[in-house]
Amino acid sequence: MATDTVAPGLDLFAEIARLKTQMNAVILAHYYQEPDLQDIADVIGDSLALAQAAARTRADAIVFCGVHFMAETAAILNPGIPVLLPDLDAGCSLADSCPAPAFRRFIEAHPGHTVISYINCSAAVKALSDIICTSSNAERIVRSVPEGRPIIFAPDQQLGRYVIKQTGRDMVLWPGACSVHVTFSERQIIRLKAEHPEALVIAHPECEEQVLRLADHIGSTTALLKFTTTSPARTFIVVTESGILHQMKKANPGKTFIPAPSENGCSCNECPYMRLNTLEKVYRCMRDGRPVVSVSDDLRVRARVPLDRMLELSRN
Repeated sequence: MATDTVAPGLDLFAEIARLKTQMNAVILAHYYQEPDLQDIADVIGDSLALAQAAARTRADAIVFCGVHFMAETAAILNPGIPVLLPDLDAGCSLADSCPAPAFRRFIEAHPGHTVISYINCSAAVKALSDIICTSSNAERIVRSVPEGRPIIFAPDQQLGRYVIKQTGRDMVLWPGACSVHVTFSERQIIRLKAEHPEALVIAHPECEEQVLRLADHIGSTTALLKFTTTSPARTFIVVTESGILHQMKKANPGKTFIPAPSENGCSCNECPYMRLNTLEKVYRCMRDGRPVVSVSDDLRVRARVPLDRMLELSRN
């Protein structure tokens, strides 16, 4: 009978590798996961890369080291394949800020609009949308909508405002936000810039506008990682969830990465939901075959349409 206990001294890395072979599983991990989980993953990436990996997998099971909406996306793209999430409480403040019933009323109040939803939303919100986007492809997705057609953009208003500036398209924004990215402090970043005048500030577009104005480069997690590798700069102030620093340091030995703090200096630059997943929980979920994230057939069919549109528009 399965239990929640793990034998003391068990080599979790070896056991996870054994179970992965036994299950013919693929392990997907977001850049914001703790380093151990990134190190055991077959694919590490941002939301777009992980959605693409989920769409093309031939595995018999998916272990998703991320948050609930990401595992839901994998389940939508892979009917019949179990999608395991190490901790079902690994949610998302941004997804929670956009409940589907309220979003439906919002859409009904703006008839004739193309609905573009950021992937950081529930399956029910995806099912109400015309196209899904990520921070990697939001500009491309918005530009794909014919000029003159009105757009609703949800749920992240900060990303929406950034895309409006980049594309010149007026959009109706749902007033949602990521609890991590809106805690970054303009004052603290100015202080860090003064202490490290040689450093470049790199920021995720989910940050507030006054923070983005201080950035030398703005982009998705993948874009930020690539920038730190191609830039000749040696020091970076990183304004996004601090989990990405693990890959930045691995790719750039010798460079310095300074995580941007919040106003009060707390560890609010760590997503509490992302950090619920642990190496022990990954082992237990693979050992026990649960918890499984599932989506009803009706919801899956409706939510897959805008996801497939995004994947099609994101092909190179």
